[in-house]
Amino acid sequence: MLIAGFPAGPWGTNCYVVATAPGTECVVVDPGMDATEGVAEVVRQHRLKPVSVLVTHGHVDHMWCVAPVAGTYDATAWVHPADRHLLSDPMAGMSRDTAQMLLGGDYSWAEPDDVRELGDLQELELAGLRFAVDHTPGHTAGSVTFRSPYAGAEDVSEVMFSGDLLFAGSIGRTDLPGGDHATMLRSLATKVLPLADDVVVLPGHGEQTSIGRERATNPYLQDLPVR
Repeated sequence: MLIAGFPAGPWGTNCYVVATAPGTECVVVDPGMDATEGVAEVVRQHRLKPVSVLVTHGHVDHMWCVAPVAGTYDATAWVHPADRHLLSDPMAGMSRDTAQMLLGGDYSWAEPDDVRELGDLQELELAGLRFAVDHTPGHTAGSVTFRSPYAGAEDVSEVMFSGDLLFAGSIGRTDLPGGDHATMLRSLATKVLPLADDVVVLPGHGEQTSIGRERATNPYLQDLPVR
């Protein structure tokens, strides 16, 4: 399994390109602001062909380049229906004042030509890879994670692209429009804590971690019951 990740844009949002091997089709996860060139470089370096773009949630720092990347490679974009409106109106996911402060100007967005909606517990077969979709609302109403089996190491069973649900030592914020802290904690209890310790977590920001490490050290998970 080939996973190439890089931080993109002023928010340092992690974008991932995933394939079975060099010279094959691939999937792009969360191409945020300024991610287009990074994706193109990974594609050139490993001779890949993007066929799908997976969106963990609709915040602008994770979907800024979804349409350009999907359009360049004629790829399908996948998003949960509760966040689909943010593909064309990402300002709905933040306050107007915050948007103007962060973006520093006026921008327009449009949905990619081919958008498909994700459902909880859905299994996707894309580019020769299998992804399990978990609906994990809290950061946004349509936040999801993607888990894929990993055969590259005996001590790793899966990798999870966690978006802004779970970070190394922290969790996603819930004070933006559509966020809800109680819902976030429920998502963590039902979708994160039941996972095996050897699952590697590839978050939307910051360094990679593991379920075992977060179960043992993440203060937000310490008192949560497994559901």
